[in-house]
Amino acid sequence: MPKQETIRKAKRDKRAGKSPSTQASEFVKDEIDKIRRGEHGARSTRQAIAIGLSEARRSGIDLPPPRKGRTKKATRRSAKYAYEAGQGKRHPKRRPRVSRAVKAVLKKEPRASASHSALSRQGKRAASRRSAAARSAAARKASRTKGAKARSTAAKKAARTRARHRR
Repeated sequence: MPKQETIRKAKRDKRAGKSPSTQASEFVKDEIDKIRRGEHGARSTRQAIAIGLSEARRSGIDLPPPRKGRTKKATRRSAKYAYEAGQGKRHPKRRPRVSRAVKAVLKKEPRASASHSALSRQGKRAASRRSAAARSAAARKASRTKGAKARSTAAKKAARTRARHRR
């Protein structure tokens, strides 16, 4: 169950005109924080992200399931179910026994999947699958919805990063 704070942040992102995946990132961040706090673990960083995306869909974020060919059929089916539940097209039954079993399994999974290095590896791997043009277009779109203050902060950070890597 996502925190009210997370839902509030996602709604704020929607009002700011940010994409559904950006809105969903609030839920992914919440999931990463849960793992870091030790509430449960995840088999991999991808699983941690998937749990966050599922919670986002269930909370009503307009993030449709992945298209055919992108993921496994089971993943698409699960995402479709979560999406429909979030859009009010389904009313899922509560299954306390299943919920407890899932929680018990996740408790035994490693916490390292939410480490800074693991997230960095995952991000770099995901980015490497995209073309330079797609990455550039995403950056341009992000800059449009950032706002002046955030854009200035990001530019300063980028300059620091460039300076650090020049040595």
